Amino acid sequence: MAETGMSNIQQRIAVGVAGVPLVIWISWMGGAYFFALMLLCSLLAINEFYRLLSVKAIPPARSLFLLCSFVLQLNFFFVVVEPWILLLAILMTFLVLEMFRTEGSRIVNIGSSMTAIFYVNITFGSLMVIREREPSGFAYVLLLFVCIWSADILAYFGGRLFGGKLFKKKFFERLSPHKTWEGYISGCLGSVLGSAAVALLDLGLPTVFTLVAGLSIGLFSPLGDLVESMFKRDAGVKDSSSLIPGHGGVLDRFDTIMFMSPLLYLYIYFVEVWTGL
Repeated sequence: MAETGMSNIQQRIAVGVAGVPLVIWISWMGGAYFFALMLLCSLLAINEFYRLLSVKAIPPARSLFLLCSFVLQLNFFFVVVEPWILLLAILMTFLVLEMFRTEGSRIVNIGSSMTAIFYVNITFGSLMVIREREPSGFAYVLLLFVCIWSADILAYFGGRLFGGKLFKKKFFERLSPHKTWEGYISGCLGSVLGSAAVALLDLGLPTVFTLVAGLSIGLFSPLGDLVESMFKRDAGVKDSSSLIPGHGGVLDRFDTIMFMSPLLYLYIYFVEVWTGL
């Protein structure tokens, strides 16, 4: 009997065709639209991370994780207090709450909970802060998205076509057995080509800044996928969820974007400080 469902790659393409224009439009609109997207992503991601934690530790109530993410994302957008103050308050709250619990390892519970809350919210929060940096906020976000999407596409096809033909050793086999050096190099090339395409759009970013960002994103963005693979392998799951057809969950789909957002923010910050960009 013939299969009627879409293959994984067909699902990925369908989601990309529908989702990419929407994400770009929301990024262009910025403001409350982009905040709503980041808030939704952070809540979905923290819920998925809670599921991973529950396999290895005994975290506090799921509602507390969701509340922390909601408050942190609100503060990243409205900047009521310095983000580090709110993060410190959350840490102290979890430390006190752990004193009244009798289950599991205190160190594991607190450490894993803070990792989840800090990682999810600092990454999406960084992306929100980048978007709010006028007049180039949209250009920065578009640069990140285009470079990562281009890297993903070329890494996939480069790995499929050339994987194992030039380098016998895998890229990082312990965490991701299917990643190859050929795919990694193809991804770096894709990111640089993506940055060149953004430079041609003339969105106000210096060409050298854009190309260096593209190369850096290509070099370091695979670490985001490896970090996510590390979490999932430790929890013994294939995907963080099945929310997005062909991709898994929010943590699966946005892993590289999450990892690179704080690094891009630091790059922008230091370039602005040193050059007055």
